[in-house]
Amino acid sequence: MARMNVTLPAMGEGIIEATINKWLVKKGDKVREDDPLVEVATDKVDSEVPSPIAGTLVEILVKEGTIAKIGDIIAIMENDSVVTGEDKKKIDNEVKRIRETVEETKKEEADVENVANVLKSRTPSGKFISPLVRSIAAKEGVSYAELDMVKGTGMDGRITRDDVLQLIAEGKKASSAKTAKPEKQVSGKGISVKTSGSDEIIPMDRVRKLIADHMVMSKHTSPHVTSFIDADMTKVVMWRNANKERFMTAEGQKLTLTPILIDAAARALYEFPMINVSVEGDNIIRRRNINIGMATALPDGNLIVPVIKNANEKNLTGLAKTVNDLAERARKNKLKPDEITGGTFTITNYGSYNNLAGTPIINQPQAAILGTGVVKKIPAVIETPEGDMIAIRHIIILSLSYDHRVIDGALAGKFLSRIKDILENYSPDIS
Repeated sequence: MARMNVTLPAMGEGIIEATINKWLVKKGDKVREDDPLVEVATDKVDSEVPSPIAGTLVEILVKEGTIAKIGDIIAIMENDSVVTGEDKKKIDNEVKRIRETVEETKKEEADVENVANVLKSRTPSGKFISPLVRSIAAKEGVSYAELDMVKGTGMDGRITRDDVLQLIAEGKKASSAKTAKPEKQVSGKGISVKTSGSDEIIPMDRVRKLIADHMVMSKHTSPHVTSFIDADMTKVVMWRNANKERFMTAEGQKLTLTPILIDAAARALYEFPMINVSVEGDNIIRRRNINIGMATALPDGNLIVPVIKNANEKNLTGLAKTVNDLAERARKNKLKPDEITGGTFTITNYGSYNNLAGTPIINQPQAAILGTGVVKKIPAVIETPEGDMIAIRHIIILSLSYDHRVIDGALAGKFLSRIKDILENYSPDIS
């Protein structure tokens, strides 16, 4: 019998370790190639490590809750067949991949499988609900809103069978939480919401804590300055309206304003490379690649920033496809770790919520972030051969927050001015 080591695979730029959250199989279990073996968590994203071969898990070397380094041996697999050099090469390639989708864990019983297949795997706030817990909740009439109130006692806060049974036995449902008395924590295993009169205290989840820490760190690290400029998007809006149906027919993709804004930013970054920098000690690192992150809101209210690598090398069609794909998979929690790392500049869109502008916080270790407001029709003065006139124009406000240690107001102003010029005279490359 051939044995092989299962190592913790590379999980993206800058990620050197991960926490072993939960082993999805136990010693002696037989698995197929690509079956999920273990759930791991980094400071970026949660992922599953697939089995590199079909065989038996003969030994688990890293326990749940333990931090392992990339490349560490975490388990040993055994296969009846002889592993050839070609097989070994294939295994080495497979072990480096992280599954693109979060598959359901093995079903414990046939009835659990039937119920689990028709119910969502996550609560509205994003808590993972195992097939067994889904089955119990469905049978006992426990809503996902009630499950959202439970603080799981499993690894990394996972809601266990005992947690949901305790909730059912004690009758601590969401309705009882709303009528809790002052300064009383709702009792019952796993309930995390406290009430003080009519106030509700909700502990941050892991992702929100990471976001909070990152934002505080950024403000402590960089002296933030924000500059603003408006741009006339009338030509862009008219061109998009005239071409979006043709674009959908030809490319099968929605044509939104987001890839156009990213295209303009990428072009300007190419012309102003000292915006595309980071700071390490007393050194300025000018990044060769232009990798633009796009801040994406998740259904649970948290935020993730998938990265469009080498954005300046993509035409508008390529940018639209990449933007739509990353945004869709971000909302479904299906991003790979290396798709949210390596950014050199970030764009955040306030316009999605009809906001005019904002002062974004820099996504460290980058040196600048662009905020884009809503495109709004307003009366504006325009110059014509017959003189100045007032007309209805589509105007957007752009805000650039930048690290004043390395970017001065003059450079920031020129950069914003260039984006404005590109947008007002936009010539798309869709070939």
